Amino acid sequence: MHELGITRNIVAIVADAAKGRKVRRVTLEVGELSGVMTDAIAFCFDVVAQGTALEGATLDIRTVRGRARCTSCGSEFATATLYTPCACGSHRIERLAGEELNIKTMELEEAA
Repeated sequence: MHELGITRNIVAIVADAAKGRKVRRVTLEVGELSGVMTDAIAFCFDVVAQGTALEGATLDIRTVRGRARCTSCGSEFATATLYTPCACGSHRIERLAGEELNIKTMELEEAA
């Protein structure tokens, strides 16, 4: 399960950016074409966050839908898989969204 490693990296990146401050919430953007199982990230988060600045933080995961542009006809369309062809039949597409895995925001407690 590579999601455990991904979750460890997310916690490490956010903890480093928080510079010792307590983290209340982390918002992720995960593309539906990324191959990342969001349920597994959510399952691992509380365990991985124990003993860090993220312990007790809320994890908000937002799914980014797949979008592509056909390089043959130029149309943009939703794509639920990496192999969805354009309505014109072409498989020559450029993916515009859906493959991302971003730490979008983090909410910190006020400094004392």
